[in-house]
Amino acid sequence: MIRTERHGAVLEVVLDAPARLNSIDELGLKELAGELESAHAEAAAGGIRALLLRGEGKAFCAGRDISDVDPATDDVPGYLDGLTAPAMRALHAFPAPSFAAVQGACLGVGLGLAMACDVVYVGEGARIGSPFANLGAALDSGGHWLLTQRLGTHRALDLIYTGELMSGAEAVSSGLFSRSVPDDALLDFARERASRAAEGATGAFLASRELVFRVRDGLGFADSLAAESALQESLRTTEHYREGFAAFQAKRRPVFKH
Repeated sequence: MIRTERHGAVLEVVLDAPARLNSIDELGLKELAGELESAHAEAAAGGIRALLLRGEGKAFCAGRDISDVDPATDDVPGYLDGLTAPAMRALHAFPAPSFAAVQGACLGVGLGLAMACDVVYVGEGARIGSPFANLGAALDSGGHWLLTQRLGTHRALDLIYTGELMSGAEAVSSGLFSRSVPDDALLDFARERASRAAEGATGAFLASRELVFRVRDGLGFADSLAAESALQESLRTTEHYREGFAAFQAKRRPVFKH
């Protein structure tokens, strides 16, 4: 159910089971982690300079495929720790800027996979959340962290208790994700942004990503200033830095080689 496409230096990873709204099972998660691992070395060498994760058809991912799951024998740690977490970590640490294009249902593990990408663009009509209230189960795939960090305690528990879903427009206005666009424009919009990133100074982008993660995880203002200074000095001797300054001074568009 996982396939890949190449568009220049952008790798598209596609959840391709539209008949079941791209709900993902154990095999799908193994395939996803395998594709990401295979692409890792090429991305680290600069051959892949951006990643776009998307779903085929009307939905991004309707969550775990539980149609044949028996709670009495379900291996929850095997599914979450052994399959879901590795796929999310592979996305989170992918050595190139990563984007997700989210349309339709984005639920449960689908929400976790989107969350693991650097930037998430959503269709205005997307339906986002983890409606586990009706299953007697708890949020997983990072759902507690995502909702609490970005929406606050009260709103997170409101969504957990009610199982209500957010529209794409509401999710963005609440600070959950990056930007919402009309549903029919989503894929073109996300592809253009991913392509633009792939043509940019990806080394600087990834260095900034690491600093953003450190700030997210508790780095204070004074320490952030010091880290920015050290980061800028480390970039100063790179080819991208020199090209960016030279292009600005010559009033031309920079050409970042990889």
